[in-house]
Amino acid sequence: MNEADSDLIAERAIGAGYSIARRPEEASVLVLNTCTVRDNAERRAYGRINQLKALKVADPSVKIVVCGCLAEQDKDRMRSIVPHVDAVFGTKELAQLAETIASWRPAFGDDEASVERALLAPLGGVADCVEDAYAALRAFVTVQRGCSYYCTFCIVPHVRGRFDHRPMSEIVSEVRARVAAGAREITLVGQTVNAYREPSSGADFADLLEAVAAIEGVERLTFITSHPKDFTEKLARTLGSIPSLNPRLHLALQSGSNPVLRRMNRKYTVEQFLEKVAMLRAYAPGWALTTDLIVGFPGETEEDFERTLELCERGLFAQAFMFVYSPRRGTPAAHWEQVAPEVGNRRLQRLIAVQDRVVRDYHQRKVGTTVRALVHGFSRKDGEKLSLKTLDNVTVVTPNVRPYDAAAGAREPWIDVRIDRAFTWGVLGTPLRRAATFEEPGRPVETPVLSLI
Repeated sequence: MNEADSDLIAERAIGAGYSIARRPEEASVLVLNTCTVRDNAERRAYGRINQLKALKVADPSVKIVVCGCLAEQDKDRMRSIVPHVDAVFGTKELAQLAETIASWRPAFGDDEASVERALLAPLGGVADCVEDAYAALRAFVTVQRGCSYYCTFCIVPHVRGRFDHRPMSEIVSEVRARVAAGAREITLVGQTVNAYREPSSGADFADLLEAVAAIEGVERLTFITSHPKDFTEKLARTLGSIPSLNPRLHLALQSGSNPVLRRMNRKYTVEQFLEKVAMLRAYAPGWALTTDLIVGFPGETEEDFERTLELCERGLFAQAFMFVYSPRRGTPAAHWEQVAPEVGNRRLQRLIAVQDRVVRDYHQRKVGTTVRALVHGFSRKDGEKLSLKTLDNVTVVTPNVRPYDAAAGAREPWIDVRIDRAFTWGVLGTPLRRAATFEEPGRPVETPVLSLI
């Protein structure tokens, strides 16, 4: 959701005459789009805000903007905590943020960054929304904002508000625009995306999927994230009937213990969750299932944790995002008796060890097969290699293939890869063919020749 918001902010800034700087030292306006779902995210955000003060000292004309969930939560006190920030915008104020940035644009002219800024030690970090040839291949389209479920651990309803569903016509129009701009894969985004209801007609998320999949040019379609409560048989049937849907469902379990789920206010039991999984398997048997898990939630006993561990040992999840519970100001669970940090961390490490084995086994089953994957960009660890994503969202790293430059490569972004080795993080492979569209058969590729000269 934050990526989708950041894309919107960048588009508005570009429309106002800005370009997107690659490093903070080069920017006239710095926008920090923040998260507050966990304490670590909040601390990192404030650390980054304070780090950027050096730019204001070197060049007082620089503007610093904070937006997102932390801005919504700390709007009233942020000016006293970090007075060098020029503007603070909550989650519902993206339009005002765009207007403010546009109003600042004439004051900057077209001058290069000052000498004082150029002499600063590099502040590090890579800007989001810097366009490259591969950036347009994937597009996030927000279908709803906020959440009305008020899980006792979650800050989202307090900072993003209750459900606010976009009209289907707006969503369809945005998808068409993204496809026209080069998107091959559309991701529908919502805090509880499968709870979507069209405001005027009452059409549900399954209806929305069918409408988006029918748009000409949508090669692949996916969505995130789903709540078990809203996973219906109609939706499961729809998932199995739309060929362009990526075969991966993210269904957040959070805990394998019913007592913990009740305290979390998750509105389902473990047994009901497993019924939903069986429903998915009945209609979409080849789909990967991924999830979220929290350990160390207030009141979690060793027996509660063992139930979560046992569920993961069954190999249900192709991937899991695992966290130690993090108290959030303003949520009920923050006021309850907490599990000792050392206990929570120990449980997390045990859970990670179990789930990592499951994930590696899942990846190992791909070895020897050939999969079609969409180029994501160049590998962050090795700029001579490509990073791709399979339809079930597994990272694939391969040698680069001709044409070696990104602009030409983006015209044929689908690559058939023979999977050679498996790891927990993903797989390594050999590129065999590449295609302009998902449905094309593809043509043989060449990889760079190693030169020792």
